[in-house]
Amino acid sequence: MIITLMTVAFLMSAWLTLHLSRPETLFCILDEPNARSLHTHPIPVSGGIAILMAFTLSAFLACWHYVPIPDFFWLCISGLLIAVISFIDDCRHVSALYRLLVHCLAAYFLLWQGEFWVTQLILPGLIWAWSPFVQISFSFLFLVWMINLYNFMDGMDGFAGGMAVFGFGTLAILGGLADHQLFMVINLIVASAAGGFLLFNFPPARVFMGDAGSSSLGFLAAAFSLWGNREGIFPLWIAVLLFSPFIVDASATLLQRLLRGEKIWLAHKTHYYQRLVQLGWGHKRTVLWEYALMAACSFSALLAPLLSTYAQWGLLVAWGFIYFLLMYFVNWLEQQKKNLTNKFIANSEWATRKNFYRS
Repeated sequence: MIITLMTVAFLMSAWLTLHLSRPETLFCILDEPNARSLHTHPIPVSGGIAILMAFTLSAFLACWHYVPIPDFFWLCISGLLIAVISFIDDCRHVSALYRLLVHCLAAYFLLWQGEFWVTQLILPGLIWAWSPFVQISFSFLFLVWMINLYNFMDGMDGFAGGMAVFGFGTLAILGGLADHQLFMVINLIVASAAGGFLLFNFPPARVFMGDAGSSSLGFLAAAFSLWGNREGIFPLWIAVLLFSPFIVDASATLLQRLLRGEKIWLAHKTHYYQRLVQLGWGHKRTVLWEYALMAACSFSALLAPLLSTYAQWGLLVAWGFIYFLLMYFVNWLEQQKKNLTNKFIANSEWATRKNFYRS
């Protein structure tokens, strides 16, 4: 049954992605390049619809075979809200405020009705009980931020789809190791649907997933992380480590823009992955290196439960150091390019003056 569901999700997503990428299709939406785009010509952004339709059908088939959790209904309602407002934004621009309000409403339904909130902070060897206010506030912010950061990070060919394959695939393995069949199957379905889409999104991309896809995947990543934490499959910090290629880049970039006094709601191209592409790495080279990072995070997330408390802390410290080095590396590359540009300009000016005096 599991193989059947994965196959249905993969093939349906691939077929719909191909169909929706054709300009003559009713739901084919073209994305015009803007201030945050790394592409230079209009590309369809209908791929997210394919992922969601494939996931929805396969998930309902899974719930028909497996006993769903009682609050699965509220997860679907919240996800539907995210998908609808994001699809409208793909078709015609919706202000950031209205989108944020709907994101907050979706988080409300999931937390207050579905009771997906984090009841305590668990770190290696440490457990802190939280007051109800802190539980709700943290879970609410986590959901809303994941919805938005996944959307922010969907700006490079094959990037968001790849994170979905690695992220949800690893969550599925963790669910299988904990003998939680429904959690494992639902995550495998998401990973399979993303894989079908990725066939046409890998560089050079023929289609993007759009806000409907990226925001919905961000919501599912947050919701399933909270679900796994609640069921005792893994502590939340393991899910954060798993999705850290997106979380660290988006969070560090947001903090830097805040410190520079920039308007954080405006489009930009200053995420670390965007800066690498603009440095000349290109989409394919950059996304392959990002895949290597995702694979390492997936391996670490699977390894972490087997480690001692001290080893788990060592793992977290090591990853903090790795991300520091990666961000430093991008800054260093930019400085090297700037120095070469300045040197070239200086040499050009010197040559111009020399020719002028000779004449």
